[in-house]
Amino acid sequence: MGEVAEISTESPVPLWPVEAGPYVGLVDASSKLEAELIASWINESTELTTDPIDVFHLPPSRRQRRFSSVDLAIGERLSKEDDPLCVPIRVVWLAKEIDGVRQVRISDVFKPGDPRDPNIFTQRYLLKRHPDRCQIVVGEPARRSDLEKRWTSPIGRGPADGTTFGEFVALQAWKALERAERHVRGLRYKVPKFLREDLFWSRPFQAGIHRLAREGGKSDKRMSQRTGRYLKEIAAIHSPNVIDIVNGITTRVIRAAHRDIDYSESDLRSIYRAAEKDPIVFLPSHKSNFDHLVFQHVLYENELPLNHTAGGINLNFFLIGPLLRRSGIFFIRREFKTNEPYKFVLRQYIDYLLEKRFALEWYVEGGRSRSGKLREPKLGLLAYVADSYQRGITNDVILVPVSIAYDQITDVGSYTDEQTGGKKQQESFSWAVKFIGSLQRQNGRIYIRFGEPLALSERIGRDEDLTSGEGRLALPKIAFEISTRINDVTPITAISMVTLALLSEVDHGLTITETAHRLEPIMAFVDDRNLPITDDLPFTSLQGVEAALDALVVSGVVKKSEGLTASVYSIGEGKHLAAAYYRNTIIHFFVNAGITELALGTCFLRGEPMTRESAVARAIEIRDLLKFEFFFAPTDDFIRDVESEIERYTVTDPEAVERLGFDMASFHPKSPIVLGPFFEAYFVVAATLTAEASNELTESVLAEKALRMGDQLVSHGDISNKEAVSSALFATGTKLALSRGLLGATLDERSEFYQELEEILETLAAIRTLDSS
Repeated sequence: MGEVAEISTESPVPLWPVEAGPYVGLVDASSKLEAELIASWINESTELTTDPIDVFHLPPSRRQRRFSSVDLAIGERLSKEDDPLCVPIRVVWLAKEIDGVRQVRISDVFKPGDPRDPNIFTQRYLLKRHPDRCQIVVGEPARRSDLEKRWTSPIGRGPADGTTFGEFVALQAWKALERAERHVRGLRYKVPKFLREDLFWSRPFQAGIHRLAREGGKSDKRMSQRTGRYLKEIAAIHSPNVIDIVNGITTRVIRAAHRDIDYSESDLRSIYRAAEKDPIVFLPSHKSNFDHLVFQHVLYENELPLNHTAGGINLNFFLIGPLLRRSGIFFIRREFKTNEPYKFVLRQYIDYLLEKRFALEWYVEGGRSRSGKLREPKLGLLAYVADSYQRGITNDVILVPVSIAYDQITDVGSYTDEQTGGKKQQESFSWAVKFIGSLQRQNGRIYIRFGEPLALSERIGRDEDLTSGEGRLALPKIAFEISTRINDVTPITAISMVTLALLSEVDHGLTITETAHRLEPIMAFVDDRNLPITDDLPFTSLQGVEAALDALVVSGVVKKSEGLTASVYSIGEGKHLAAAYYRNTIIHFFVNAGITELALGTCFLRGEPMTRESAVARAIEIRDLLKFEFFFAPTDDFIRDVESEIERYTVTDPEAVERLGFDMASFHPKSPIVLGPFFEAYFVVAATLTAEASNELTESVLAEKALRMGDQLVSHGDISNKEAVSSALFATGTKLALSRGLLGATLDERSEFYQELEEILETLAAIRTLDSS
């Protein structure tokens, strides 16, 4: 009962093993009819066999099963001196074939029972009317001697003490039949079906229970019950029936809300080919509540095994939670730092999935991005995977960065509310129904891009101490690299480009022609650096620009004013944060150029010598202000990028940049558009700190007061970008203030921070003036 099932998907009738007997048939039948079918098949298949055949019935795997119910006669038979070949056999029921595909459809939800696990009455009906939907499968057989070696081996996830040989053989038979059944149903249904028998009752798990009980002063029984509850709370329990149904729902929603999903099938398959021997961990960006279903749909359509996706326990609510769990979500508590039994169960579950090479998935950001930019990565699950690798659970782990991007998303409205002080909507059944119901407006295309995979073994060693001074940096560096690779492949969309253009004007709108004109230098920038773009870019006509603008009008982000000679497009009232969300999805591509420009502008306005050295030094200072906002390359690489940007300006002296380009007709600065909103948000934080100079502020109080200060400064005209009034940007501004110790600092120290940001805003305003002139 090894890894490969001896069965042909082209023939509905499997063959009895050709190896010599004696034989032990291990029958997995859920009904008397199935047992009769298997008995008849054995008789027909072994007519010419002279070796003895003993047949035993296992507890049916499609029903509640217990090790204790395994027939003791199996163990007695296998204790004899001969070395029989154990042959697992099962009946498989198939879904109705439509257009050459057998899968459960949404309409089947309203029919009684599971088409793949029919009751006895349905079984008889199907056998009579649709015999093609009934098939016998045979798992790969194994000699008793081979099974006995695995049972007694001290290496690996063997059975715990007290597990009889008969129980162990039953488990191996069930697993062999699952592999054989996958040859019939397809790889998309590769699921861990025997978690309790294969994981909970394994040697490592039971040893851990004993250790935890001893350390916690509890009995083994109580600790066994507790860890058993945790495993049930955490683990996904894939159901092929639910997988089909959820994909059917997802397909309909995608058709209703999006044009299609744009991705490379060859890229996806090459990832699986490159990782045939090692488990895969997909690490997608997280833009929408729809992300999991979209990626699952892509895997399903390519007949690939579905991922085990980590989700917050907050998603495990009435009706939706069980549906998600049965389609591949496993749930994790938000806080469990001091709960050692819970951490043990989660670690064992991750070990098991990696060991069995089930693909994992979680969002590297932890939660959805409210601003459009990639958030700071979370290290929790990455640390568990690294720990598994270092303990030798797997030879390697392949980490795959994934960018999931959209032309537009339905979630953006709730993100805007949260960033202006609204509370995050509580997940519930009614919330889920409302979200799905909102997916009726056409939101354009969905884009999935795969970054260059990263092998964990290339970044950390088996024996590397991840708690040492240098070792503690290993996981953050890996997470940073994954995030950078996600950014590198995120495509620039038409929607993100036109929002970039519209937000460049803070006091008026743009016509279609003006928008196109604004985008010309931006597109030249993109083309010059060979940045990733979608199929609708570059704009080859004004019609393409108009289509993108009109799509934003339909969603309410942009307002269209029909004039006599032209239509004028502008950001709708209260929609600046929504527009900024789409702009921010691509802003990382322009940050280093913006910093270089701002550094040169600062030197110019200060009257400092315009050398490369001074410009680079100022760029590093600006980068330090933005270190909590963007992912920057290591210092040496960053300096090379800045120097490369400086080279793009026309200069007369190789050692200086006096003519940095401010007087050039071709100069089109990007720093006010790219960096302006972020520095204005930080300025709001600084203004709040100076206004509250007599108080030592907490982060939550500062965030609340910053929203009020932001509204004040926008109304008074002190800041020009309305999207700067954002709790997400204030959060990073607060982080910066915290890193400088300003929440409990003196007025002088806070004023210094204020003046630093004030100078930056003045420089950006001067650069903007150069552009308009």
